[in-house]
Amino acid sequence: MDVRKRAKVNQAGSSLGILPPGSSGERCSSGKRTEPARLREGVFPLGRSGSFSGSYLPRRWPWQRCVSMAAGLFLAVLLAMAQAWCVNAIHENLLWFSQLTEVEREISFRTECGLYYSYYKQMLQAPSIQEGLSELIHDNLTESKRTINLLQRMNIYQEVFLSVLYRLLPLQAYLEPVYFYIYTVFSLQAVYVIALYLTAWLLAGSWLAGLLTGVWYILNRVDTTRVEFTISLRENWSLPFFALQVTAVTCYLRPQLSALQQKVMVWLMYVTTCCFCLTWQFNQFILLVQALIVYMLDIVDLLTTTQPDLKTGGLLVRLAKVLLHSILVLLLAFIINSLTKKALQLRSDEHIFKFIKSKFALGPTRDFDASLYLCEEAFGLLPLDTLERLAGTLLLYPYVPTVLLLSGMLAVAVLHNLRPKGSWEEEKRAAAGGQVDAFRPDVAYNLLHSVLYGLLAFSTMRMKYIWTGHMCAVAAYGVCGTDLWTLLLKALRCNTKVLLRFIRYAVPVLMIGWLYYKFWPKLMEELSELREFYDPDTVELMTWISTKTPKQAVFAGSMQLLAGIKLCTGRVLTNHPHYEDKDLRERTRQVYQVYARRSPEEVYDILRAVGADYVVLENSICYERRHRRGCRLRDLLDLANGHIMDGPGENEADLVPASHPRFCEAIKTDAAAYTALFTSTFQNKTFYVYRLKKKRKKSGKASSEPGVKQ
Repeated sequence: MDVRKRAKVNQAGSSLGILPPGSSGERCSSGKRTEPARLREGVFPLGRSGSFSGSYLPRRWPWQRCVSMAAGLFLAVLLAMAQAWCVNAIHENLLWFSQLTEVEREISFRTECGLYYSYYKQMLQAPSIQEGLSELIHDNLTESKRTINLLQRMNIYQEVFLSVLYRLLPLQAYLEPVYFYIYTVFSLQAVYVIALYLTAWLLAGSWLAGLLTGVWYILNRVDTTRVEFTISLRENWSLPFFALQVTAVTCYLRPQLSALQQKVMVWLMYVTTCCFCLTWQFNQFILLVQALIVYMLDIVDLLTTTQPDLKTGGLLVRLAKVLLHSILVLLLAFIINSLTKKALQLRSDEHIFKFIKSKFALGPTRDFDASLYLCEEAFGLLPLDTLERLAGTLLLYPYVPTVLLLSGMLAVAVLHNLRPKGSWEEEKRAAAGGQVDAFRPDVAYNLLHSVLYGLLAFSTMRMKYIWTGHMCAVAAYGVCGTDLWTLLLKALRCNTKVLLRFIRYAVPVLMIGWLYYKFWPKLMEELSELREFYDPDTVELMTWISTKTPKQAVFAGSMQLLAGIKLCTGRVLTNHPHYEDKDLRERTRQVYQVYARRSPEEVYDILRAVGADYVVLENSICYERRHRRGCRLRDLLDLANGHIMDGPGENEADLVPASHPRFCEAIKTDAAAYTALFTSTFQNKTFYVYRLKKKRKKSGKASSEPGVKQ
């Protein structure tokens, strides 16, 4: 028996203005160079071309290229399988998942993960696929007293697809449904690694860059993914498709692609973008940043499309046109967005904008929805220890100079592109003489992608998973490409083709060797650490609900706990963690009054208005200590209600003492005012469950969902 711990759970070279060594060869400290008269022609899907790093290196024979391509693809698949195996092993070792009972497995899908997985389970339990889809389209279990279209409200197409696939394939006798689900998610991690590998390969022209990218991604797993702990989160489904889309865009922006290759890349972009949008509700914010990147590339002449009105005139005139055009585009987008939301009465993303305004002190600081996000560590600033971990694996050291160097080159190229153009003959002569500072559009795209998403990650920690994976590819491009090494060798006056080629292959090999020496024992130790899922209080609660309450009973409580109740027991909920609906957000704020200072009559009326039969109170929320004062849930409710907060500390002048004790504490005293309305039906060290009694004789008429009194 295993002893387990219990845990509660650009174009390099000439295209960047860095001209390759002359054909005559250079000697260290010679200070002389011969400019190349032409670039080599030819294009290879993942190899070198006339406009890619290392393009002036000697050509290989066809069989050599084939062997190199096969080796690179084999290593990509090998690294991908290693990542999928690692996250699966960690998940198994953390929970001892294979030995858990069904209820324990389902409890391990914490918070919103349990909600999403419940729809997969619901589809499998339906008598037929058609009836299962009908239940999702006309769902009355997720939100009491409401019938909603889950396919329209939530991004659960992946759960529907997997459930249909599992029912159609002959897998039932060999693979349990839960394993089919988690293996699919872990397989997407393999896709993610392959996408990053190919992006780095495309940028650097060497599969060594892809190898280094994959190694970095796996070693920095704490900061690149959290899939082994939060399997069902939408980002774990969507980010692999997003990475594939970035790879397709990178390949599409390569010069000298044939018409067929361009069409293939365009279709890949369509497919991957569609999958990304279907699997994550926040896709529009990510795609907005991408659209801004493409827009910036176009206005500075780094794309092949032309807009004559913007790309004529002197430097100041062009800058003014660009600024004016950008303002008009943003203003028009804002107007169209506002009018569309008003016409269709769409208010699902209001909390995001309130969060952004509050985060940058541009809006009210007492807003409950905004504060609920701001008080979570995941939505705070990026902790500095993240950079320490990234530096510990050597990832940060090449990344920073690569971004700084490319940013400087991009700025020079932009100024060149924006200045007045000379005649066609002058441009041709300048290009032939190697005097034009062109910049590879694929490098520019990935540079801006990394910088903008890096800023997003620094402002909101949860968004770091979009940045850190791509960060591996950019850093690998800096190590395995020619840009950094060419400038360094020029500064040392040792810029020879042989030395450049030796360095750009030797350095990544040495880095991989050092990473293997330092981190392989730690990785093996992590993979051998055995723990065990242990949460008897939650198991006891779920068992009691399943066996002692009616199947149509309606439960109120915290969003996170109710998601587990939905998955484990199938009971009806009053609210849930999918926070993208305005009415649901208001309902959640009302239900959470059980943790505020409200009278038993007010709480009873609120719970009855949303159809609750039972309310579950949690000691971990009522007596919360995890957050600082002002960020505890009871503090957020007090502030929203205009009441002073618990404990020592300052309170704003306009806050007043509440006229009632805190409900979650006072109800345990069995005072007459509470026992007249609520009956205690279950309790353990963590949870207290109360049943709402029948409506009293004296009860004022309330609206269907009363607002919170201030």
